[in-house]
Amino acid sequence: MEVNMEASWNNALSNLFDKPYFKQIAAHLKTERALKTVIYPKGSLIFNAFEQTPFDKVKVVILGQDPYHNPEQAMGLSFSVPDGIKTPPSLMNIYKELNKDIGMPIPTTGNLTKWANQGVLLLNAVLTVRANEPASHAKIGWMNFTDDVIQLLSNEKKDLVFLLWGNFAQQKQMYIDATKHKILKAAHPSPFSAYNGFFECKHFSATNEYLVKHHLNPIDWTP
Repeated sequence: MEVNMEASWNNALSNLFDKPYFKQIAAHLKTERALKTVIYPKGSLIFNAFEQTPFDKVKVVILGQDPYHNPEQAMGLSFSVPDGIKTPPSLMNIYKELNKDIGMPIPTTGNLTKWANQGVLLLNAVLTVRANEPASHAKIGWMNFTDDVIQLLSNEKKDLVFLLWGNFAQQKQMYIDATKHKILKAAHPSPFSAYNGFFECKHFSATNEYLVKHHLNPIDWTP
């Protein structure tokens, strides 16, 4: 399995690559590819979140569930799609909340790489998925890997903002030291739940207020 990561992440996570769950992930993906199974995102983008946001630069973590399972969408960044791809419903609701919260115009692109390059780690809890089968790789070991990543961030850094949207993301709170970091929780931005507490959560302005308070540059949320 290709592990394309920025150098500071490679150093931080080097001990995880030898763990049994990581070897299990690699073996599972190798087996599925041998069967010509279509897996998203493509191999070079599986660790894109770690490539775009160096460990030393992480300020904010937005946790998603697993990659988009339709063609051309998954790019290894939670909620993000490449330029030219229609903005998915959950991301559109994120944009609507940004509009209400800070007055940002609704963007025409769903590509969030600009966020990632400013220190927003767009991390899915599961990093791969079979085409057209949501959550199909939820039990192959990725959850153990990303649990360890979240705990490492919590232990090794301070003054991070964790945006936990929906019950799935909020289960990860157990790995975060709330005495060192800011945890913001809301409903998931999915059309099924956004009106149950995501809209009006004002997480984006709250994130920047916290960063500025701790002498860190705020995020420019324009993609």
